[in-house]
Amino acid sequence: MDTTDDARTRIDTTVAHPARRYNYWLGGKDHFAADRASGDAIAAAMPGVKLMAVENRAFMGRAVRWLADQGIRQFLDIGTGIPAPNNTHEIAQAVDPSSRVVYVDNDPIVLTHARALLTSAPGGRNAYIDGDLRDPASILGNAELAGTLDLSRPVALLLVAVLHFIREDEHPQEIIDQLTSALAPGSFLVASHATWEYLPAEAIAALTANNADGRFQARTGARFAELLAGFELVPPGIASVAYWHAEDVPGPRPSAEEVACFGAVARVR
Repeated sequence: MDTTDDARTRIDTTVAHPARRYNYWLGGKDHFAADRASGDAIAAAMPGVKLMAVENRAFMGRAVRWLADQGIRQFLDIGTGIPAPNNTHEIAQAVDPSSRVVYVDNDPIVLTHARALLTSAPGGRNAYIDGDLRDPASILGNAELAGTLDLSRPVALLLVAVLHFIREDEHPQEIIDQLTSALAPGSFLVASHATWEYLPAEAIAALTANNADGRFQARTGARFAELLAGFELVPPGIASVAYWHAEDVPGPRPSAEEVACFGAVARVR
């Protein structure tokens, strides 16, 4: 799949994009001045945001490994982001090389890295869809998904650090329900979500000013719980991403207030 040239023609380097800003916070190299300026402005109001990015990435890794240990061999990762160490397929295929992964993202710079995401272990298979979480029907109807995953068997749906880019008027519950209704019994949902509920009023005001288009939708833990109310939460339920199944993580854990991001894994009923 040679999509690099087409993708580059669609990259707008003057507007910050969540995937590139996240890459910046993780210490990556795939970002532009607009992404760094936006990232720095957010970090000025929310100093723990880089730590949040790191801990969220680690949560994703632990969740995928836990799911693979439960026998899950199919993963649909929406809001993939720019490849970094320990991508979903690397973790899952380390447990079972036959695992299959479909990645979905709408940032053209992620598309330029699709070749790295598509490097599967022998016996497994990876695919990449240039798609948007706000259009779940197009994801579910994509030929790459149909050719890679068998939706009659359990799938782990990953919505990691992406739901907070879905505004309330874009109906996040309907999106979640449409995606999970297509999954077989025994499937799982992995989700994480940033929150401002631990921040002082002046920090929230600064973050709001930096969110002029309203694209970022911080939510409380209670609202995140509402979005997952139709699912059976895996213990410990909704928790800080820094603490979900982190008992064996070496060193002291940061506080939930420092990380300001909830995570959960749930069974699809």
